[in-house]
Amino acid sequence: MDGGSAESGRLPDRHRGAEAVHHPFFDLVLDRYARPSSVGSSTSDRSSWPAAVTGLCGSGRLGLVVDRSLLTAAFLVVAMVVLSSCSDESGDLGAAEPAAAPETSRAPAGRVEEVAPLVQGIAFDTETNLLAVAAREPYRLLLLDPNTLDVRRSVELPGKARHLQIAGDRVLVPTETADTLVQVSLPDGAVPFSTEVPRYPHDAAGAGGGDVVVANEFAGSISLVRDGTVVASVDDLEQPGGVLVDGDIVAVVDVGAFTLSTYDLDSFERTARADAGRGPTHAVLLGGGRVAVADTRGDQILVYTLDPLEQVGRLRLDGTPYGVASDPITNTVWVTLTARNEVVGLDISVDTPEVIARYPTVRQPDTVAVAPGSRTLWVTGTVDGVVQRITR
Repeated sequence: MDGGSAESGRLPDRHRGAEAVHHPFFDLVLDRYARPSSVGSSTSDRSSWPAAVTGLCGSGRLGLVVDRSLLTAAFLVVAMVVLSSCSDESGDLGAAEPAAAPETSRAPAGRVEEVAPLVQGIAFDTETNLLAVAAREPYRLLLLDPNTLDVRRSVELPGKARHLQIAGDRVLVPTETADTLVQVSLPDGAVPFSTEVPRYPHDAAGAGGGDVVVANEFAGSISLVRDGTVVASVDDLEQPGGVLVDGDIVAVVDVGAFTLSTYDLDSFERTARADAGRGPTHAVLLGGGRVAVADTRGDQILVYTLDPLEQVGRLRLDGTPYGVASDPITNTVWVTLTARNEVVGLDISVDTPEVIARYPTVRQPDTVAVAPGSRTLWVTGTVDGVVQRITR
């Protein structure tokens, strides 16, 4: 900035008296991009950054002091500078994330109800007919009526959760910022286990007999939790994201290495690894020993067999696909397109998926859940704190 001083914090003369404008977009950028892009690297080492960039990225809240008349014109330029400057200095793309969704241009399908701030992470339990949703401000797990979307129970959480899975009679809640796996019983909302795990648990999957496999994103590891205790870990991943268990096979999406790996559940040893596009994030089981992976940065869905681990299908799907949910009864996978505020239904009865349905969604549709065998699905609207119920 011309004539300004990074040390004094003074503005150039032409901006004296300008209004300080804070835009929520910058908070979204900070939450998604100002994190370590891979294990062993960190965006917190900013000693060599230019002062202007440090001022934007270093305070914990991104803001910019500008004349209001200049805000609109400068917005895209500033966003591009921040995103490029806050990335890993090595030029590594890092983990893919959902797009920062635009304002909705179409009315969302179905019913929409305001639930809580920053809802992200959703799962439906068929046995108790409850819909579990993670929320923030404060951190909590909400158990909703799946029809009315009314809150039945609220369970306090120690940190931020972004993804949920159902395992038996429990909701698995990996709380990233607390390094803790919380297991919440259904339908009463009790917490039988709250387990400290390695750094930044992003996803967790049931492994039978009450065991849980946790993907610890910034520890580069997966852990096996049994009766509330970590009994095994392996740390040969770069940045694990989504995790699934199919029988004695553990499947892990490495969002830092852009791969899909399989592990033997008993030995916890890697059995295979395959490329998974330009920026994979999460996967779902399809039945028949297959999985579908969302290549979020690559705008595609990839289909693999697990044994042997081999890519057998692919579908181009523009719009930054991120949230995925599988209905193996109807051979359908639902995928949210975060850049388009849309959810898409795919026929996965064959290895090459086919689009069979599209619905407009709420803004920022980061996660989706489906009732297996039914015609109902739910989508979270993270920005507006809403949940959408769609009946086909």
